[in-house]
Amino acid sequence: MSSSAPFDIPTLDDLGVNPTVLEELSPVAEANKWLSAFSANVRNKATGLITDLFHRFGFWKDILALTWDFRTIRGVKAIRKLLDDRLDPIGLTPFRLVEDSLRAPVLVKPIAGVIFLRLCFEFETKQGLGKAIAFLVPTPDTQWKAWSLLTRLESLKGFPEKVGELRDRTMHHNWIEERSREPFPTDGSPTVLIIGAGHTGLDIAARLKYMDVSALVIDRNARVGDNWRTRYKSLCLHDTVWFNQMPYLPFPSTWPVFCPAAKLADWLEFYAEALELNVWLSSRVVETNWDADTKTWLVYILREGALRTITVKHLVFATGYGGGFPKMPDIQGKTDFGGTVLHSSEYYSATEYNRKKVVVVGAANSALDIAMDLYRHNAEVTVNQRSSTYVISLDASISSLQKRYNEHSSVEFSDLLGSALPWPSLLPLLRAETAHAANTDKNLIRGLESAGFKTNLGIDDGGLLPLIYARGGGLYIDTGASGEIIKGNIKIKSGCSIRRFTSVGLEFDDGSEMACDVVIFATGFGESRDSIREVCGSGIANEVGPIWGLDNEGELQGVWRRTGQPRMWIGMGTLGRSRFHSLHLALQIKALEEGVITDDDVYAK
Repeated sequence: MSSSAPFDIPTLDDLGVNPTVLEELSPVAEANKWLSAFSANVRNKATGLITDLFHRFGFWKDILALTWDFRTIRGVKAIRKLLDDRLDPIGLTPFRLVEDSLRAPVLVKPIAGVIFLRLCFEFETKQGLGKAIAFLVPTPDTQWKAWSLLTRLESLKGFPEKVGELRDRTMHHNWIEERSREPFPTDGSPTVLIIGAGHTGLDIAARLKYMDVSALVIDRNARVGDNWRTRYKSLCLHDTVWFNQMPYLPFPSTWPVFCPAAKLADWLEFYAEALELNVWLSSRVVETNWDADTKTWLVYILREGALRTITVKHLVFATGYGGGFPKMPDIQGKTDFGGTVLHSSEYYSATEYNRKKVVVVGAANSALDIAMDLYRHNAEVTVNQRSSTYVISLDASISSLQKRYNEHSSVEFSDLLGSALPWPSLLPLLRAETAHAANTDKNLIRGLESAGFKTNLGIDDGGLLPLIYARGGGLYIDTGASGEIIKGNIKIKSGCSIRRFTSVGLEFDDGSEMACDVVIFATGFGESRDSIREVCGSGIANEVGPIWGLDNEGELQGVWRRTGQPRMWIGMGTLGRSRFHSLHLALQIKALEEGVITDDDVYAK
């Protein structure tokens, strides 16, 4: 995100403020004062006075509430233009300060020299209800100005989610018969087709179901959860149970902090059944045709050997990073090699590689998990590290994540808080957090470097998140392999790549050779539009535009928001990200279906 501002996060020195003047202030009183002025100016549509309440380099982040998009607007001039354009048609109305124990106004000090007054409030628009988080900064005369304001739409007026008091109250005496019927309305097709029955596809289907939008999920696998069930047997999630909750159906309080992949697979199967989601298994899309006049998709589905044709209004891809297509480098001499070559997605268990010499190509989560599994089963393992890896210990990772997600936090508020600050301001906080973790892990990092394993601090020294947003990988949350690397039990071949296969092993581009029995490529997956190309063709895939990575405003490209291809959507991310953003995708589809918005009703950049 480009900016001509002299700083992206304001220290008290930048602001010219003496911290002692803040000691006697009441956060609640100051928050009420700012919100009262903000509310009065919005009510009077006094956009100039509204922007007077912002720092001149401040931000307005919006998720659907004003822009029907994911936007980060910076600077009072741009914010005023946003308000001039959108305040009247959107119609922001009453603002209510939230003062419960978790969300009450509070002074926060995220890094040395930075102090924010954080407040949360609820608001309405003509279309729906939302929540907001503001981060205010002090001025030398003890006034407060918004450094960042996030507004997020959470529900549509007249079309609430059917949960809680609005849940189904009908006695379904013929429930078995009802569930056995085709999962379509009378016209023979659902409104939405979701490709992929992993956690993301199921999250989206559940959100749509409780907004009364008919949806069908299809998956190539024979069982829901097979996308996790068929991965390497030793896999456990590296994120904690508190972060990985799914919508509507939280994990039991007995659930392990780190969930085994096979256990998650069974949970997804249970989730689909418990929420009565419509899923076709052993099914794949073989062709699609987009009709620009009717704004519908004609979709041909091969289901258990029979071809089915349906017409849907929305097509959602929930096929994961890289569309699920393994990325295998094309290396000379593969047919000459007398051993076994496979991609990490094909690897299941180390038992068949006992006592064998194995080279794992790659040095991030999957590669090192597999290397550790092989070592435990008496294989002789060498990891080929082609470029440096960001490494963080499990304890440091948990400590960082538990600042927001823990036994006593609100998942909903933690999600909102995690999206509240703009990327330029978040990055300095990530750098500080990464530096703290690196100091905690200094002996671990020193040991890895001594063993020849190259490490880094992530893109822009920001640790995990910038790597995930840019590459979807390149990191290792240590689950044990680091210790074995340091001891020499897992060997490292770093700083070089494979030049060619030989009859007995590998030749590297540094001229060295290595004999081996097995080569496992943990080299990730293809381009995210590959699955779209497969079923829709290259023309449609190109229309979609970039998927993943940050745009020039610091927002994720192409996922959870409208793409360059009308009525095509992409959902992608971790369990936590899919939980949060599945609501936003469903809200956009529901708003389009109910005529609340049109395909063109999005704030233009």
